[in-house]
Amino acid sequence: MAEPASSSAPVPPRGRPRAHQAVLFGPEGRPPYAGRPAALPGYSAWDRERWLPEPPKSSYRSDFERDRARILHSSALRRLGAKTQVVAPDEDDFARTRLTHSLEVAQVGRELGRSLGCDPDVVDAACLSHDLGHPPFGHNGERALNALSQDIGGFEGNAQTLRLLARLETKKFFDDGTSAGLNLTRASLDASCKYPWVSEDAPLDPDGRRSRKFGVYADDLPVFAWFRRGVTGLRKSMEAQVMDLADDISYSVHDVEDGIVNGQFQLHWLQDASHRELVVERTLQWYLPETDPAEVEAALQRLEGTSVWVAEADGTRRSRAALKDMTSQLIGRFSNAAFDATREVFGNDPLTRHGADVVVPAETAIEIATMKGIAAAYVMSSEARQPLYARQRELLTELVDLLWSTGDRYLDPMFAQDWREAADDAARRRVVIDQVASLTDSTALEWHATLVRGEQFSRTWV
Repeated sequence: MAEPASSSAPVPPRGRPRAHQAVLFGPEGRPPYAGRPAALPGYSAWDRERWLPEPPKSSYRSDFERDRARILHSSALRRLGAKTQVVAPDEDDFARTRLTHSLEVAQVGRELGRSLGCDPDVVDAACLSHDLGHPPFGHNGERALNALSQDIGGFEGNAQTLRLLARLETKKFFDDGTSAGLNLTRASLDASCKYPWVSEDAPLDPDGRRSRKFGVYADDLPVFAWFRRGVTGLRKSMEAQVMDLADDISYSVHDVEDGIVNGQFQLHWLQDASHRELVVERTLQWYLPETDPAEVEAALQRLEGTSVWVAEADGTRRSRAALKDMTSQLIGRFSNAAFDATREVFGNDPLTRHGADVVVPAETAIEIATMKGIAAAYVMSSEARQPLYARQRELLTELVDLLWSTGDRYLDPMFAQDWREAADDAARRRVVIDQVASLTDSTALEWHATLVRGEQFSRTWV
């Protein structure tokens, strides 16, 4: 019987592979992908160096694409799916987790970075990694671990991110057995460092106090010194600045969207004087302490005057679509303003590494801060949630104390090895903090229930 006719493309004769096969999925030994340069303009072999040199690989992918892939496949990134952004992951199925937030930041940052001439994979890698160091329960957990580790240099989510990338995640090791972490390139590590200083060198806030933000612990200074070699002062790389702005833009609009969908507030509340005063107060208190309240009020008026402002949402599909359009348009508004201002100052050449700075117009910066102030007023500062926040901090304190008192008995094997190899009590204390910081919200609850309370795990008691 004759074979049925097919509408698909004719199959090449056996033994003659399609011309595109080697390009798409060829193994390491096949010809390099001619369309992929080693790096975009503005990046040198110096920027592509790795802390631990690696044997040459196929040029099918660039070094920066490999960096992004290493982060994408890391266990630390996967764990962000069960870590709090603003609302706990098991509390609502709409709100962002740390993982979905990071993916959104990467999309915003990649597009903005590419438009400015940055290598999009460097920016993407930085955005994907920017929250890796966050512990269980978000910033609330960060506060708890910082209080518990003041005697060993404190805890900061951004410094923990570098520690994960360059030490705790597993990919490459030096000959002496020391971990090189994911062994990213110099450019990608620098891009991932939002606060390139130790705590003692942190810049002063407007009120004269030293900033609590820092990006490296003392015992991670060797890799920090390596990727910052040749950079003077505390200047962030261009790619780190793009990542930082993409983070600000993303959570400024998405936290508002999450709060509205979760029923915590409606934007039409701001038509009431008392609510308006609350938002202005929170914006000034949390983000703009040196700004005139009239400028925040003006920013709020500009935002309300946009055609996409959703004063009231009722949960219908049309309402959800309107909210999504608002977030999309505001992201574009803020990103385009930064693009235009940066190009006006630095011109149209590729802007990379330490050759330029991201410029954010003052009005745009205040609008972004005002959006964050709305979320601060109605989501982060909710009085009803304060007992929960206190209990979360208490839980982490009790868990750290238990693990410290029992040595390596309950630690994961990797951290148990770190404990046994630690030189002193300070190093062992850091191991315990590393272990607890690695936990997700649910595993922190589980460990506490079983180890501290001696009970069968339940997610409902907290």
